Amino acid sequence: MITISKDKSKLQVAVIHQYLTNSYWAKGRTLAQVQTTIDNCLCFGLYKDDTQIGFGRIATDYAVFAYLMDLFILPEYQGKGYSKQLMEAIVNAKELKDCRTWMLKTFDAHGLYKQFGFTELKNSDIVMERIL
Repeated sequence: MITISKDKSKLQVAVIHQYLTNSYWAKGRTLAQVQTTIDNCLCFGLYKDDTQIGFGRIATDYAVFAYLMDLFILPEYQGKGYSKQLMEAIVNAKELKDCRTWMLKTFDAHGLYKQFGFTELKNSDIVMERIL
């Protein structure tokens, strides 16, 4: 049985850390950093029975802006539609209903995110970033 929960006490932080440190976007992130990101974001855990198989988090002000980060499904569970279920839960979360601007970065999952209304930047000349 698949469940999706925003209850942070259910998150299996070791599973999240293990996946993220092997991902292209979070190499080198420490366990303490992963815990800090969880503490300061709206998090979604995806579980098969009681085992965490997916995760996603949103940095948000709950009023106008939401930034989707660290979304994943463990490799052995990919290709079964779980990422779509997780995205559905995230974009329809009642806490985020007032957010008009959503953003994310991805190198390889454009097809998934386009299904949920994400597009390439239309006005990239007005968006700036600072990467250290």
